[in-house]
Amino acid sequence: MLTFLKRLLGLGPAINYKTLLQQGAIIVDVRSKGEFNGGHIQGSLNIPVDVLRQNLNQLKNKNQVIITCCASGMRSASAKSILKASGYTEVYNGGGWSSLKSKL
Repeated sequence: MLTFLKRLLGLGPAINYKTLLQQGAIIVDVRSKGEFNGGHIQGSLNIPVDVLRQNLNQLKNKNQVIITCCASGMRSASAKSILKASGYTEVYNGGGWSSLKSKL
């Protein structure tokens, strides 16, 4: 039960996003196009969360490591759930894009 709660609250072991990127992960920024154009992590892919399901064809390899991000972490958490439910196996919620950028 404790493990489940930790996982639910994101209190598991720290994730090294820099290493994930070095190993070939991609970053999917799920903010709107306007938010993305206002600043983003270089090389990230912009697929707004409200159209993510319709654009899964942009993420062809379901075993690809994917890191989601947004402004605060709420939409990226939703995006992670959508991706996991769609069969993507390695998905991490990177939270807010500016915070994630500082971890890279």
